Amino acid sequence: MNPVSASNPFAREPNRWWQLVFGLIAMMAISSPQYVWALFTKPLTASLGAPLAEVQVAFSLLIVLQTFLAPFQGYLIDKFGPRLLMSAGAALTGLSWVLSAEVHSLWGIYFAYGVLGGIGTGIIYVGVVGLMVQWFPDKRGLAAGLVAAGYGFGAILTTFPIANSLTSAGLSHTLMVYGVIIGVVGLLAAQGMHRPRRDQIARVTASEEAEHPGREVRRSYSPKVMLKTPIFWLMFAMMTMMSTSGLMVISEMGAFARDFGMTEVSVFGMAALPLALTIDRFTNGLTRPVFGWISDRIGRESTMFIAFGLEGLAMTIWLLLRGDAVIFVLMSGVVFFGWGEIFSLFPSTLTDTFGTKHATTNYGFLYMAQGVGSILGGPVAALLHHATHSWMPVFIAIISMNFLTAILALVVLKPIRKKWITQSKMMTADEPATSVVIGAVVQ
Repeated sequence: MNPVSASNPFAREPNRWWQLVFGLIAMMAISSPQYVWALFTKPLTASLGAPLAEVQVAFSLLIVLQTFLAPFQGYLIDKFGPRLLMSAGAALTGLSWVLSAEVHSLWGIYFAYGVLGGIGTGIIYVGVVGLMVQWFPDKRGLAAGLVAAGYGFGAILTTFPIANSLTSAGLSHTLMVYGVIIGVVGLLAAQGMHRPRRDQIARVTASEEAEHPGREVRRSYSPKVMLKTPIFWLMFAMMTMMSTSGLMVISEMGAFARDFGMTEVSVFGMAALPLALTIDRFTNGLTRPVFGWISDRIGRESTMFIAFGLEGLAMTIWLLLRGDAVIFVLMSGVVFFGWGEIFSLFPSTLTDTFGTKHATTNYGFLYMAQGVGSILGGPVAALLHHATHSWMPVFIAIISMNFLTAILALVVLKPIRKKWITQSKMMTADEPATSVVIGAVVQ
């Protein structure tokens, strides 16, 4: 056994694995507002007497607030601690459904489901990921991937029960009951969460440096410093492009599947589109810990190159053989296997680069790229299709983003991160001298 590994203060302490369990439970609890929304649209349009387009605004509010408030939420978690803020996030998430059960207007649904739900789920998501990259500096990719997978898999537990409840008990009863369940489960999980001690972080960072020289910085950089670096904005652009890619498929799959003739065919005795969507949900969750674990071993940028290139290749095959139902189903799973890992690779790489002290706030700023991607991959992609009357330009743009991001990971991100970490080791002061490092990277 490596003597440095033996001195790892986390290696002998089971407490951090409980942190992972609590984080996983919290993420699973707050996944339903996003992933089962489709079950609510029909009863909501009927009960409110509103068209679908107006009801869908609530879901847009949920996603936008979940992502664009992330830096502020991360700051609050770093300042006041995860237990208090994530308790509030769980309570708000549950309350959003409870209040939605009682309101009978569009504006009420916008505020309850959209605003409160977006704030609550955003606090939990950013907080849990930020906590995991602090507790697991030696397994950062795996830990971030596992909790991110919890967010993807969590709704599997509630989809069928909620669907059955809507049929048997109605919309208001379902929202009320499951709102209480979501809030209570998330609240209980939050009670076990806390940050690691600074001495633990310092010792395990030194341990990792001895075993993996050049992987991460030994000191932490504030958001103010991070936002001035080209590394952050390169990562923001890369995550935006990858988010756009996956969210285009998520939001437009029903439409282009219909145009490809996939809505009326069967594969292995099952309808092609529902089968593809089922496989997608599984691979989208599975890829997060898998590629996170791989990145802990072969490096973040090399893993990005493999994963992003895999998605680009799968989407190319998907497009060229779009009339083949079997290829459509299989490649859709590969596409999501090459996409979902952005939620483990990017937070891990960011924390490797800018340290653990401000990890939650820093990731909050990077997570905004998901919000930008939701706009580009949803309405902008739809407008491009509407203007050209073809999915070809949309797919060409998305495939180009995949391959470009894969190349940027190896050719640009890897060398400038290496230079940043090397320069960072030469620094002894905290904030004032960081301009020297920034300048070295820009040159």
